[in-house]
Amino acid sequence: MRHWKLNEIDTPDGTRSPVVLHSRDGEGRVVLIALDAGQELGEHQVKEAALLLVVAGNTTIDAGEQSVDAGAGDLFRFEPDERRSVRSRDGARVVLFLAPWPGEGHYRGGDAAMVTAS
Repeated sequence: MRHWKLNEIDTPDGTRSPVVLHSRDGEGRVVLIALDAGQELGEHQVKEAALLLVVAGNTTIDAGEQSVDAGAGDLFRFEPDERRSVRSRDGARVVLFLAPWPGEGHYRGGDAAMVTAS
């Protein structure tokens, strides 16, 4: 069993730099992201299905025509390639779950470009 106390994990330089908590090919990837006040993850997309959990603080999640103000305990699901942005006025911590990892088309150049992380 592995266990994480998400609100006690230090992020590099106190920035939104992601901390990969778990990553296993064919399974999934779990990433903790800390957003300082006023920071955002600009519009982006990934090849995997994604779940985004707000762990602490408040965020605004935008996807397509939808915008949701979210707080701790709110969970979102995004389809592969669905574009979204995440911003926080006062600071927040979010956990991003990607599965399956890596999604089809994640690596360019075929299997030779794939790297296994655990």
